[in-house]
Amino acid sequence: MPASQDPGHGDSCETAGRISRLLHSVTYSYLSQWCLEGVLSDRASMRSVVEMRFPCRPDETRHKLSRRDLLQVGGLGLMGVTLPRLLAAEGRAVDGGAPADGLAPTADSCIILFLNGGPSHLDMWDTKPDAPDAIRGEFKPIPTSLPGYQISEMLPRLALHAHRATIVRSMHHGVNNAHAAAVYASMTGHDRGEIGGGARPTDYPTPGAVVSLVRPPPPDVVSHVCLPYITKEGAQGPPQPGFFGGFLGNAHDPLFVLNDPNSPDFGVPELTLRTGVSAQRLDVRRGLLSRLDLHMDAIARQSVVGEMSKLQGRAIDLLTSPATQRAFQLDDEPAARRDAYGRNIYGQSTLLARRLIEAGTRLVTLSWAPDANATWDTHGGNFTKLKGTLLPQFDAACGSLLDDLAERGMLERTLVAVLGDFGRSPKINANAGRDHWNFCYSIMLIGGGFRQGLAYGSSDAIGAYPASNALGPGDIISTIYRCLGVRHDRNFYDRLNRPFRLVKEGNVIKDLIV
Repeated sequence: MPASQDPGHGDSCETAGRISRLLHSVTYSYLSQWCLEGVLSDRASMRSVVEMRFPCRPDETRHKLSRRDLLQVGGLGLMGVTLPRLLAAEGRAVDGGAPADGLAPTADSCIILFLNGGPSHLDMWDTKPDAPDAIRGEFKPIPTSLPGYQISEMLPRLALHAHRATIVRSMHHGVNNAHAAAVYASMTGHDRGEIGGGARPTDYPTPGAVVSLVRPPPPDVVSHVCLPYITKEGAQGPPQPGFFGGFLGNAHDPLFVLNDPNSPDFGVPELTLRTGVSAQRLDVRRGLLSRLDLHMDAIARQSVVGEMSKLQGRAIDLLTSPATQRAFQLDDEPAARRDAYGRNIYGQSTLLARRLIEAGTRLVTLSWAPDANATWDTHGGNFTKLKGTLLPQFDAACGSLLDDLAERGMLERTLVAVLGDFGRSPKINANAGRDHWNFCYSIMLIGGGFRQGLAYGSSDAIGAYPASNALGPGDIISTIYRCLGVRHDRNFYDRLNRPFRLVKEGNVIKDLIV
């Protein structure tokens, strides 16, 4: 495969990754001495704000710069890879995503509820009441607000929203074993088969990175957020792919909100001013930065110093933004509404997602598992787990989210996508569980330009294979991008200025959208 079509894993990518880590260290060292010191609530908070611009991967170890590292940074100039050039390369990625698609978006924002682990389509969206006992399962179907369509009795709240939704019952892809590869396919549209493992810098970017790049929000708004976990591939495994900036660079990773919103002391220290530091004091510092910028010549404005100035300005914007600060203040919500979402980490994370969207965030992804095997991966005790916790929590959280968006007039311009890595096997195993099943599964899309009251596609008599209108993740991601005003077939550029088509395999499915 030519280099222009494959990110690759060669020496050039390793060099770029090394440069990125060195740049992160230089950035943090620099800011430690500059005006952000003493502004944030603690040193870790300062580091987190820095990482919103130059973040490290969760599995990377941060080191202080050694003498050798410093020599390498200086020596890069001899190869023509100066820090300004590196920053310019990142800028080209942004330029490659400039809003020139000519598409009129039907959605301004998106919330992805990713049911990580593989939710059972047969026990949720695609019930088979006439199938044999070994397939049918324990739950009965109930009617919905969409005439002729039934869903599981465990989803009574969502049954009331079926007339607003597009439910696709004919999804499939090529990954049946590795959760990581299936998550990556579902989140990016790139089906690479059973190639598992953790997130890599050569991955295709998460939708939040793309949308916030093409349609950036105001500077005082967090562009895209992932919560409440960085889901691992197993309890001791690496972070799953599909949730990071990938080849666009670590600067396009989301803000990860990893504290429990259900905790009474929930807060986001990354966006919290140190006690005693006022917004007025930050305004004074902003003025100093502006006066300093006036004295920079054109070359300096394009240098690392100029980039640092932009970083500091954005950090101050976020620290002093009333909308951003209010979004995280869940105590402002009535107790009854918080109860309706569910007093658990997922219910309150869903509520926080709504508040972030109201504040202007483009895309929020909620990954419903600390690791791939922790929640929806129901190889054993499928019905006990679904009935006891998973489906009641999901129904309450998603049902309340849709209630709120509809009541506030936001559903027309906000897309809610309920996705998963794959479905579960029709045959119930000896442990009363269902195993991985990539050959057929279901998803729900609602608002933001998707058709209302559409049950699209069908599965066979036991939910094993699509019977009509089979679709893959590339089709869904392409259609989501279309609603958000992004062409799925356009090129984006990595840090080596190589072009990559956003979604290689998949098309906009016009039957799904208005």
